[in-house]
Amino acid sequence: MPFDIKALKEGKKLARKGWNGKEMYITLIPAGNAMFQGYPMQDCVGMKTANNLMQPGWLPSQADMLAEDWVIVE
Repeated sequence: MPFDIKALKEGKKLARKGWNGKEMYITLIPAGNAMFQGYPMQDCVGMKTANNLMQPGWLPSQADMLAEDWVIVE
């Protein structure tokens, strides 16, 4: 399937079939989950990495946006 921003906004997790890292995915991190130096955070896309860390601020490349190998993960 193509990249689906609507699925992210619905709380779904997405991954590309070709990603090498085990259990990697992207998801929407909703506003209100964190503060930084007293400032509230806004919504952002985060990636769950192969090292079991959540990396906020993931941005898709042009290749990612045009790819047809996106899947919804559970």
